[in-house]
Amino acid sequence: MKSPYFQTEHELFRQSVRDFLQKEIAPHYNEWEANEQIPRWAWQKMGEMGYLGLCHEEKYGGSDSDFFYSLVFLEELARSGNGGFSCAISVHEYMALNHIARAGSALQKEKYLAPGIAGEKIAALGVSEPDAGSNVQGIRTSAVLEGDHYLVNGSKTFISNGFYADFITALVKTGDGLSLLIIEGDTPGVKRSKLKKMGWHSSDTAEIHFDNVKVPKENLIGSEGMGFYYIMDSFQLERLVGGVLAVGAMDGMIGMALKYMQEREVFGRPIAKYQALRHRMADLMTEVEASRHLTYHTAWQFVQGEFAVKEASMVKLHASELQKKVADECLQVFGGYGYMEEYPIARAYRDTRAGTIAGGTSEILREIIAKMAIDDVKYATAYK
Repeated sequence: MKSPYFQTEHELFRQSVRDFLQKEIAPHYNEWEANEQIPRWAWQKMGEMGYLGLCHEEKYGGSDSDFFYSLVFLEELARSGNGGFSCAISVHEYMALNHIARAGSALQKEKYLAPGIAGEKIAALGVSEPDAGSNVQGIRTSAVLEGDHYLVNGSKTFISNGFYADFITALVKTGDGLSLLIIEGDTPGVKRSKLKKMGWHSSDTAEIHFDNVKVPKENLIGSEGMGFYYIMDSFQLERLVGGVLAVGAMDGMIGMALKYMQEREVFGRPIAKYQALRHRMADLMTEVEASRHLTYHTAWQFVQGEFAVKEASMVKLHASELQKKVADECLQVFGGYGYMEEYPIARAYRDTRAGTIAGGTSEILREIIAKMAIDDVKYATAYK
């Protein structure tokens, strides 16, 4: 199908990503789910393929390609059927590394961005705290400058990649403002514990405590006091990425359901021949297609340099809410088998539930949209 967004090169890239994931990555999903860990070799393999630096500078090992290559990659990543792996990779590349890429020093890029792109170091983004999730300004983790280092104290929670991360891009309170610091995971005083989750089992999610952790002052990303603005700015990319992942995951679930409908027979004929199921799937595919094109259009705005806060919020809200419906309806197609852990649709159903929570809850997104559409609130980018 012709598209105003994708060229032949994008579709060739899509097929290569799909083939790679099917052959090299997806066969290990069950093992990773059981072990609750993505092995280092998988990160390194993704780095070798160039997938961890699609939007980053060539100087540091990236390909600096247009965002629609990232969109293709994220769609195929989610379509491959493991929400935990999708979460881990997207947080690493488009969130934790993104801040270093956009505001970091040349030294930080050499030390953290380059090995992150290569898959040699794993990155986490440390924002949420026990008493501060959606309210970013409520951050309490403090960083006090003492000579040539910051002394960091406080806690973070629900941190994706946090347990195995080599470094954490952490939002901390510095004086009256907030700042971003790169904190290495093996620094004395950093204590991490893995959290047990309902889904996303392959990815690690951690609670992190900082007890008088010394962080070199050269690990400050950008300017002191600008952390809040960097985070709020990057939320648009984070929400767009969340929407793309939801669309890809929905494609994967619908594909599983359609395949099963062709194979499963009831009363002597495939269940794909029964009108109730056929029309259910037709409705789902129509809704997903609408969500897809809202996502693509917002990605196009992003490429044009627009600060599309409202549209990115709409993308994340609509796609993640729809994903819950698609997961439920597709699992129903499988009947009792859908409730069995050995069937991938069961994992997809569990993984789906985090979508309306992580990266901005649906309730917060609705309020952002309402403020902009009803109260005429406007937001400006932190980057010029």
